[in-house]
Amino acid sequence: MATSPVDPNPVLPLDGAVQHPAVTAAVAELRARLESGQRMLLGITGSPGSGKSTFAAGLHRLFGAGAAVVVPMDGFHLGNAIIDGTPLRQRKGALDTFDAGGYLSLLRRLALRDEPVVYAPDFRRQIDEPVAASIAVPASVQLVITEGNYLLVDHPVWRQIRAQLDEVWFMDTPADLRLRRLVDRHMHFGMDRLAAEAWAAGSDEANARLVETTRAAADRVIPWT
Repeated sequence: MATSPVDPNPVLPLDGAVQHPAVTAAVAELRARLESGQRMLLGITGSPGSGKSTFAAGLHRLFGAGAAVVVPMDGFHLGNAIIDGTPLRQRKGALDTFDAGGYLSLLRRLALRDEPVVYAPDFRRQIDEPVAASIAVPASVQLVITEGNYLLVDHPVWRQIRAQLDEVWFMDTPADLRLRRLVDRHMHFGMDRLAAEAWAAGSDEANARLVETTRAAADRVIPWT
């Protein structure tokens, strides 16, 4: 598949986020890799609130809908019907509240690129549930961007997930900014401030401590300034 020439000064549309030389270099090298025409699976990871979704969406806009698609790990949240009434409900978003095997199966299909189209699930925060077959990934799409907290976790299934990804980039975001984003997000989707702050400092922060231990395994660290 033909790709556009390598832009020596790529600008990532990130809703006002400050550009950084590391981002410029990463995007330029990504464009160069895509010149081969081979499909690339790029993982974007980092702690809760680090800007993974925003960064992935910026990459998607930069490369264009015909050339790139975002497939979030969050589409593999266990449904509320599974976790309601169990201890998992108070830890929703933790490692064991995801269908890791389902995510692995999807990534394997995407890596093979031997089907006309693969349908992936999305996660809808408005209803706090995954929605099956919501994202179409045609075989013509060259860059598949997947983002999620646990892409580099040293666990048997997650190691297999990592093996499907050509590169994984880690979002390095100041903790105070992450926490503000998380509180704002939780309030936007219905929590009062006290509940939002408690969840951000509790469950979210526990997950962040695990994710931060995986930073050294990333191919690149992306500073969010």
